[in-house]
Amino acid sequence: MRTGITGHRGLSKDVEERIRAMLADTVRAYDADDLTAVSCIADGPDSWFAEAVLKHGGQLEVVIPASKYRENLPEWHHPVYDELYAHAAEVHETGMTESTSEAHQAGSEALVGLVDELIAVWDGKPARGYGGTADVVAYAERTGVPVRVLWPEGASR
Repeated sequence: MRTGITGHRGLSKDVEERIRAMLADTVRAYDADDLTAVSCIADGPDSWFAEAVLKHGGQLEVVIPASKYRENLPEWHHPVYDELYAHAAEVHETGMTESTSEAHQAGSEALVGLVDELIAVWDGKPARGYGGTADVVAYAERTGVPVRVLWPEGASR
C-alpha cells in the first residue's frame, strides 16, 4: 500500500501532538511490510507521517517539488529533512528548479499519481494559497485517489 500525505504546516504544539497521535494510530493499522509512505517531507504532517511509517517498519519514498525546495524550508527543519531523505527508498523529482507554489502543486500532483490513497491533515477549509492542502485534496478527488482526512475535533490553524 502506497500512502501519500499532505497537510497544513505551522500548527500549534497542541494540534501537533494530537495530529502526531492520529497519524501513529493510522500507521499502526497497516502491515509494515506492505506500507510505503510517499511524502515531500516538509515540516509538519509530511515529516510526522514519514517518521511514523519508518518507526513502524515501513518504507519511504520522497517527492522533491523543486531542486531549491529544501533551502526554502525552515532552517530548523533541515536536519529532519536530511535524515528522512537519507532513508528514502526512492526519490521522485518534478524537474522544476524554483520552490514556488506551482512547483509545490506539481510535486503534490506527482505524489498523488504514485499512491493508492492520500491522507490529508486538513481542516476542511480552502487553501490559503495555490498548492495548499485543499488544492491537493481536490486534485486527488478529481483523479479518483481515495482521501482520508485527519483533523482533531475542535482544532484550528
